[in-house]
Amino acid sequence: MFDKEEFDRWMAQASDTLNSARMDYSTKSYNWCCFKAQQAAEYAVKGLLKGLGVSAYGHSTVKLLRDMETYSISVQNLTTCARTLDRHYVPARYPDAFTEGSPFEFYDDRTALEALDCAEKICNFCITSGKKYE
Repeated sequence: MFDKEEFDRWMAQASDTLNSARMDYSTKSYNWCCFKAQQAAEYAVKGLLKGLGVSAYGHSTVKLLRDMETYSISVQNLTTCARTLDRHYVPARYPDAFTEGSPFEFYDDRTALEALDCAEKICNFCITSGKKYE
């Protein structure tokens, strides 16, 4: 049985985080945009898994998508996007992720747009997939 309430709870957080990432993009806070895009995708994938009654742990969207495949959910071509987003989990936030400089110095408009696009694809996939189980 699909836990729609749990799925909706996680998807609401994914949506709010994605909106926050868009706001960061508009203010040129590109590193935070990228980190939040990763978080939005992670929440969405976890939401679908939890809706299906599957434990979802960790922060790697790639790993979470692999978990989804073990339950016969085809993740289409989302692994490339997940890989792109997972690269922003640590370096976007921590100054010691780079040998010098601060995270915001390593992010730009193009990188942030790519992260937003990937997060939207993963979130939309999870919304569409979740509706199949309602």
